[in-house]
Amino acid sequence: MVTFAEWQNLDLRVGLIEKVEEIPLKDKIYKLTVNFGTEIKTVISGIKPYYQINELEGKKVAFVYNLDPAKIAGFESQAMILGAMNQEDKYKLIFVDDSIKEGTKLN
Repeated sequence: MVTFAEWQNLDLRVGLIEKVEEIPLKDKIYKLTVNFGTEIKTVISGIKPYYQINELEGKKVAFVYNLDPAKIAGFESQAMILGAMNQEDKYKLIFVDDSIKEGTKLN
């Protein structure tokens, strides 16, 4: 369980995926360039088995914006994309309506 105060520390935001790159020799992860309105961040995510590049570029998705950076496959990942496994064991991202501006906080 987390307290309400702890939950308030999470910064969930809408990010626009501007670019998706394959990482050589990695079959499960992509390098994403994500626009949060006032800042561009790099996100390394294990979504490659579930999405093609053209299904991601130009899409708005929910992210944990204030996660401590982590080194993954030689890159610094600066946020975390949000999604969930469905009943068919496929990872589904939390896409956000285009009318919501990138950088918008989720609450």
